[in-house]
Amino acid sequence: MSAFVHEILHPANWKKASGYANGIAASGRTVWVGGQIGWNGDQVFEAKDLVGQTRQTLQNIVDVLAEAGAGPEHLVRMTWYITDKRAYLDNLKGIGTAYRDVIGRNFPAMAMVQVVALIEDEARVEIEATAVVPE
Repeated sequence: MSAFVHEILHPANWKKASGYANGIAASGRTVWVGGQIGWNGDQVFEAKDLVGQTRQTLQNIVDVLAEAGAGPEHLVRMTWYITDKRAYLDNLKGIGTAYRDVIGRNFPAMAMVQVVALIEDEARVEIEATAVVPE
């Protein structure tokens, strides 16, 4: 696989983004990853907490990307849906550690929204992702 080349889009007069990109320009084969949640491949929630489910959700994304010959370095967009903003803010350190452990220092364009609930009652987080793999 060739090295991934993309351009981070950040207006010069804006404050530095921390942990995400405001925009990314890339070309290549696009991979869309549907909303992943914090259960394992057998659809069992091993973790009940947000940090544990975030780690599993991110691993699920990496596993789906691998099916397309892609990795975390190819991510260009992620949309996070969380059920509890306060739990997210109270666990930033653990979520950050889980993110770096699974995704590394790859920071795509991201959005996060709090939702009333997710379809799976035990789910605390759902993440959609898009990756671009060089041709």
